[in-house]
Amino acid sequence: MKILVTGAKGFVGKNLIAELKNQKYTDILEYDIDDKPSILATYAKECDFVFHLAGVNRPQNQEEFMRGNFGFTSTLLDELKRYNNTCPVMISSSSQAAFDNPYGQSKKAGEDLMFAYAKETGSKVLVYRFPNVFGKWCRPNYNSAIATFCYNIAHDLSIQVNDPKVVMNLVYIYDVVAELIHAIEGKENKVDHYCSVPVVHTITLGEIVHLIYSFKKSREELSVPNMSDEFTKKLYSTYLSYLPEDQFQYPLKMNVDNRGSFTEFIRTKESGQVSVNISKPGITKGNHWHHSKNEKFLVVSGNGVVRFRKVGTDEVIEYYVSGEKLEVVDIPTGYTHNIENLGKTDMVTLMWVNECFNKDKPDTYYLEV
Repeated sequence: MKILVTGAKGFVGKNLIAELKNQKYTDILEYDIDDKPSILATYAKECDFVFHLAGVNRPQNQEEFMRGNFGFTSTLLDELKRYNNTCPVMISSSSQAAFDNPYGQSKKAGEDLMFAYAKETGSKVLVYRFPNVFGKWCRPNYNSAIATFCYNIAHDLSIQVNDPKVVMNLVYIYDVVAELIHAIEGKENKVDHYCSVPVVHTITLGEIVHLIYSFKKSREELSVPNMSDEFTKKLYSTYLSYLPEDQFQYPLKMNVDNRGSFTEFIRTKESGQVSVNISKPGITKGNHWHHSKNEKFLVVSGNGVVRFRKVGTDEVIEYYVSGEKLEVVDIPTGYTHNIENLGKTDMVTLMWVNECFNKDKPDTYYLEV
């Protein structure tokens, strides 16, 4: 299948083409505004499916709306008709097509042109009315509030929010791309005359800004967002894609002494805390127990032993651990425990605990195993 993508260098175009290649579609005909019209004619003759994503949304004058959104659509359809190519055509429209403004009028004109083309030629036409689309590779400080907010906040630049109560309907770029690939397979999400992305997120502008600022602060707090919320998860992925390229990494506070080190990695309200413990050869750490706090130990390098003794009893239980055989050791409540490095090199242990450390309520009681 030869797939023509207009607007190939745009936000949706780049993401779609990348996923088409992931899905092993190898014959992709990419066309953008800088290409010669003769190339479009060649592609219109050869293609088996068209993703018409090209359009204008931030012109220097309003006349460009109609020229870019209606005029180029007309040119594309004329080329298809010239070669009697009745392949399916998808067009990227906007929810703004329902409104009486220059942009919406141009999008509506493009839609009407597509419907007329379908009646005239019998071609399958898929008109997608997209709300605001967000995700990686969207140009900031252009026409996307989320791209602008993510970029500016990540780069310590100011943002402007005129009304935080404004409600936004949003679709995530990967959901858009997944739906468009369904369209190739004849499985488009269509109701009446229009197609749409089935997953839409509704949230206020103020809530979006609050979330993005929390993402920036999360590095200092060692926290991660609530990944059980689909929108938060997608917005966080988007935010990370706008990090300055010299700021992908950030430091952690290593608590170092003669025994080794202990470093907190991630703290979450919902899922507890993850830390990295490094023990020098011959060193034993721990010798304490908890009422409610529970842990998981995973030695990833070196070898040692985890010892337990149920509080009030004398029997010592031993579990030998090694980075050569990854096994998780649960640390139950009511058992005093320690971990000793039996090797000649540093032993590295990943430690998860079900709650973040609270100095006012540590639930940690010293007792030799």
